Amino acid sequence: MHRRAFLTLAGAAALGVGAAKAQAAYYEGAEYVYYDTWEAPGTIIINTGERWLYHILGDGEATRYGVAVGKEGFEWAGIAKVGRKVEWPKWTPPASMIKRRPELAEYASGMPGGPDNPLGARAMYLFDGGRDTLFRIHGTNEPQSIRKAASSGCIRMLNEEVIQLYDMVPIGTKVIVL
Repeated sequence: MHRRAFLTLAGAAALGVGAAKAQAAYYEGAEYVYYDTWEAPGTIIINTGERWLYHILGDGEATRYGVAVGKEGFEWAGIAKVGRKVEWPKWTPPASMIKRRPELAEYASGMPGGPDNPLGARAMYLFDGGRDTLFRIHGTNEPQSIRKAASSGCIRMLNEEVIQLYDMVPIGTKVIVL
């Protein structure tokens, strides 16, 4: 374990904060890891409980990225495919979100892509049976949310990491959300 991670966890323990919560706040970036799976190279596996996204490379290897996942009441699981990819996507909050957060009504027709946009630098739209699930793997303008349950169901990544994944993932890529 890295010294900084140890100190973060030790400090959290001294303050009575759970190790899992402290670990969620600690993220140093993508890394290559051992990941044993029967899934084909290129598949994306998202473990929402652990808040990791694995891009399967094959031969027991994967690139592991820290992600933010749906907060309580917004979790989901299933199998989908990347059905659409957009650079600097427009963000339109759904009606249910505007109802919860009326201050977002000004974006009912959409917010143009850019650094202030909640979808960040790239978005991969997840489809099931040819239909948009309304869930996305996307960047974020809130990097502090990574490794936390913070979204309305979408999978958030750091902008530089979502750009990397976006460039490697074709339309039709299988996505498994656990």
